[in-house]
Amino acid sequence: MADHSKMKLGRKAIKTDSRTLKLGDYLTPGLPPPPPSADWTRGITAWGMMLNDTLGDCTIAACGHAVQVWTANTGSEVTLPNATIETYYEKWDGYIPGDPATDNGGIELDVLNDWKKQGFAGHKLVAFADPRFANLTEVRQSIALFGGVYIGLAMPITAQTQDVWDVVANGGYNAQPGSWGGHAVFVPRYDQNGFTCITWGQTKIMTVAFWNQYCDEAHTLLSEDWLSANGSPSGFDQAQLLADLKAIV
Repeated sequence: MADHSKMKLGRKAIKTDSRTLKLGDYLTPGLPPPPPSADWTRGITAWGMMLNDTLGDCTIAACGHAVQVWTANTGSEVTLPNATIETYYEKWDGYIPGDPATDNGGIELDVLNDWKKQGFAGHKLVAFADPRFANLTEVRQSIALFGGVYIGLAMPITAQTQDVWDVVANGGYNAQPGSWGGHAVFVPRYDQNGFTCITWGQTKIMTVAFWNQYCDEAHTLLSEDWLSANGSPSGFDQAQLLADLKAIV
């Protein structure tokens, strides 16, 4: 049985912005349904903790895991060193090394806006657009077309000891969304039974029921690493997205 009880989380309260682009606006009628499954993990099992066992830096660790996925599928896998992860936790989430009072996690929207403006250790985020997290078709399109999706989970305490994250019926307070805290993860794989995220250096399966109960935000990341190798997906109106992005910045 898993024991994640000593692991850190770090996703703070959800922040929204009416200007945030919506993924569904750029999925054209000609786009076929997402495939029954997609897997961009390439069989990798060790992804690196990225300090999320000692710091509440999951919003940055998830970015690091996204870079690993994209680069592993477009060339040679790039794993950012812990020192780099910590630097961005300082820059984007306000952490001061050695001061536990500043280890407060981060806000996903703020992290992504900073990444888009500043880059992330040389890895450019061209744009991001939000799928409706409750719309599993949009979520699966995000994973299939762009190598994954960056999400937030309102974690229940019951997830601390589950090998597969699932909904526990009649679990009381321990099963309530957010009773453990908020967590950011990158999700590079799905099938009809569930989704697989990367967290605490490993892949972790969550059931569809768990996703529906506990996922409360999702962001599709348009990475230069991914797009430069694969181009814009057929059926996705990237030109319109970039035009809309230019109009709001």
